[in-house]
Amino acid sequence: QVQLRESGGGLVQAGGSLRLSCAASGRTFSNYAVGWIRQAPGKEREFVATISRAGSSAHYTDSVKGRFTISRDNAENTAYLQMNNLKPEDTAVYYCAADRAFPVVSTILYNYWGQGTQVTVSS
Repeated sequence: QVQLRESGGGLVQAGGSLRLSCAASGRTFSNYAVGWIRQAPGKEREFVATISRAGSSAHYTDSVKGRFTISRDNAENTAYLQMNNLKPEDTAVYYCAADRAFPVVSTILYNYWGQGTQVTVSS
C-alpha cells in the first residue's frame, strides 16, 4: 500500500493562492498516478486534477483549468497542487489519492487516499 498525507490548506481571500502538498510513503511512489479530489460541504466528492506516474501528463476538471497546476517530485515522494486565483466556490476539503491507472477521473476508482486538508476561500 501507499500512504498519503496532505498539507498546505488554510484560509485565503478570493484571488489568492495556496500550494497543497501530498507526501507519500510505503510503496514506490513513481508506480502510482496521483489525483486531487475535493469535497465541499453537502456535496459529493469532485475530481480536480490528476498527473501521470512520470509527471508527463495531467488532466484537469474544466472549472480549475488555467488556475490550478498539478505536479510531482518522485525523488521527494511528493505531489503538489498549486492553486491560483482562488474563488469562494473552491472551498472544500482537498484529498490526494493514488492509483496505478491513469487518467482516473472517477473518484470512486482511486484505491489510496489521504486524510484531506481544508481549503477555505473568503469573498
